[in-house]
Amino acid sequence: MCFIVYDSFDTVYKLSWTQHHHHHSTSAHSVCGLNDNVPTPLLPRPSAIMASRSLARPLLRAAKCTHAARFSTSPSLLAASPSPARYVSQAAKPAPARSTAAAKASTSPAGPTSTAPPTQTAPPAPAPTAAHPPPPPPSSIPTIDWSTSYHGLSTAAFPPEVAAHLTTPISPADIEVKPDGIIYLPEIKYRRILNAALGPAGWGLVPRGPPVVADRTVTREYALVAQGRFIAQAQGENQFFAAEALPAAVEGCKSNALMRCCKDIGVASELWDPVFIRAFQKQHAEQVWVEHVVTKKKKQLWVKKGLSVGYPYKKT
Repeated sequence: MCFIVYDSFDTVYKLSWTQHHHHHSTSAHSVCGLNDNVPTPLLPRPSAIMASRSLARPLLRAAKCTHAARFSTSPSLLAASPSPARYVSQAAKPAPARSTAAAKASTSPAGPTSTAPPTQTAPPAPAPTAAHPPPPPPSSIPTIDWSTSYHGLSTAAFPPEVAAHLTTPISPADIEVKPDGIIYLPEIKYRRILNAALGPAGWGLVPRGPPVVADRTVTREYALVAQGRFIAQAQGENQFFAAEALPAAVEGCKSNALMRCCKDIGVASELWDPVFIRAFQKQHAEQVWVEHVVTKKKKQLWVKKGLSVGYPYKKT
């Protein structure tokens, strides 16, 4: 059996003992926290060096004192060693905690704390006017089936500023002329007038039935709803010449119904006035002779002054 002694140069010496000193070598081996599997430099065998019992006792005490100090400061050795419980408890004892003031001083920042940048507030919303009233709260909006309802019909007139937008005379530059002499306003300009008067989303078209497809004509009924009230109802129609053109024809029904509904609230109403129609044709339109570029047939067509004849015709 054996025990381990550390000198000032951290050299490990392994001394062998006889079976008579078994209890001394076991204590030294446990105190050191090492086992026989750890490679250490060996002295010559016990046959070469022998120590007396009187010499072993002071060496054993020195080994305990020297290695216990190192063992208590080495957690890795503490975890791996089979040392007695008294040394384990001494090594595992936690260090005294720092005072609360010192802990706060070490964790608190040295400089002043940074403050968050001020949030930018949105500009105040413009005050509602009679033309653009504030939207009602969701709880006050009634549930209405606009496919059949006439809710709000003629309950109140539009405010004066809304009526002024709707009944503004149409500029002659916005009016177009069909080849047969009929004057009209493009559908997109009806929508612009309604947006200027009621605001975007202040009005809408509601289907009042499914599309009805005839031989080459499709029709559908729509209702104009503005500011939560029923305003007008009209039948929209459009022609198509192929099955793949049916979706576009149904969309054309919507625009045609919008034009007819706007007639009830005074939008571009002069386009149905015969006096205005004749005056416009005389001042802003003319009849010209044209020739079909394929069939070579000639006919008279109405065109707006200053515009050329479109394909497949050419002016003769």
